[in-house]
Amino acid sequence: MSFAAITSTRGLVAKRSVSTNAQRTVTTMKVSTPKAAPEKFCAGLPGSTAPLGEFDPLNFLKGKDENTIKRYREAELTHGRVSMVASLGFIVAENFNPLFDGSIKGPAIGHFQQLPSTFWALVLACIGFVEYGRAQKGWVNPTEGKGLFLLKDDYVPGDLGYDPLGLKPTDPTEFAALQTRELNNGRLAMFGIMGSIVQELVTGQELFNLEDDGLLIDANCTEGVVCDILESSG
Repeated sequence: MSFAAITSTRGLVAKRSVSTNAQRTVTTMKVSTPKAAPEKFCAGLPGSTAPLGEFDPLNFLKGKDENTIKRYREAELTHGRVSMVASLGFIVAENFNPLFDGSIKGPAIGHFQQLPSTFWALVLACIGFVEYGRAQKGWVNPTEGKGLFLLKDDYVPGDLGYDPLGLKPTDPTEFAALQTRELNNGRLAMFGIMGSIVQELVTGQELFNLEDDGLLIDANCTEGVVCDILESSG
């Protein structure tokens, strides 16, 4: 074997060694990938409050995508707001009811059944108008072909743009705190209205009748328009 052949053979062996080492280096670099960030509870939406914290004992959120979680939050907010109005309406309607010549009486759970059919139609029309506006604001149009029951990506659950008193904070931290307070009040109201309904179903009596309870009497009520209206309403 000549000197040139020996030199050429050694060169090929050196090149193969360098190539093998380079491949090992590249392989090592590919294996070391950064860990994925942990998913935030409830897609990072406000509402987690001590002492319960991340409260989901029935695993409603397990395996759900962000859009579905936002839809759940939209439903929770809607039910909470309706319950807050209903909790107040129970007390007011049983003590102050000037409509329909005062013919609607008794526990609040039976008031709706006493309404004339024309008023029922008006109430349903108002509900339909409000729900249509909510759908236009936050829900994806199903005719777009993206799917059914989807919220818009830029829509904040519950934010319908209705803020006549300008209470919505501009700071994100303060806005999140305000959302949590509304959620907690709505959650409490849902339990409150459920308890009110059960109490009236069991007892068959009004929840709070200020006159029958002895609270709306001359000794406890100063002279004024409000007291006169309440006393005359029965």
